[in-house]
Amino acid sequence: MENEKQLVYVNEKGDEILCEILFTFDSKEFGKNYVLFYPIENAEDEEIEIMAAAYAPTDNGDGELIPIETDEEWELIEEVLQSFNEEEDVDDEEDCEDCDDCDCGHKHD
Repeated sequence: MENEKQLVYVNEKGDEILCEILFTFDSKEFGKNYVLFYPIENAEDEEIEIMAAAYAPTDNGDGELIPIETDEEWELIEEVLQSFNEEEDVDDEEDCEDCDDCDCGHKHD
């Protein structure tokens, strides 16, 4: 991994793609950790392809990506992503008059 917010994804063709991590979450139901990410080269596009994988931490701190195996896991990921998007929409609507030089995503004068 380049840093904690990026990962290298190897596609079906064997190409390495540098990706930005959107977020991670744990599922007690499936007993797995999941990561949602997107290719950095497409980050400026209006629509980005969000990819997901389970991951297992490794001794070196990186982690191993594991393909999603079941429709039930995909349904969980879609629900979590939808909740994340709804939270982002609410955050974008909030005023942040009190924040100086923050990471909130709003444009400050």
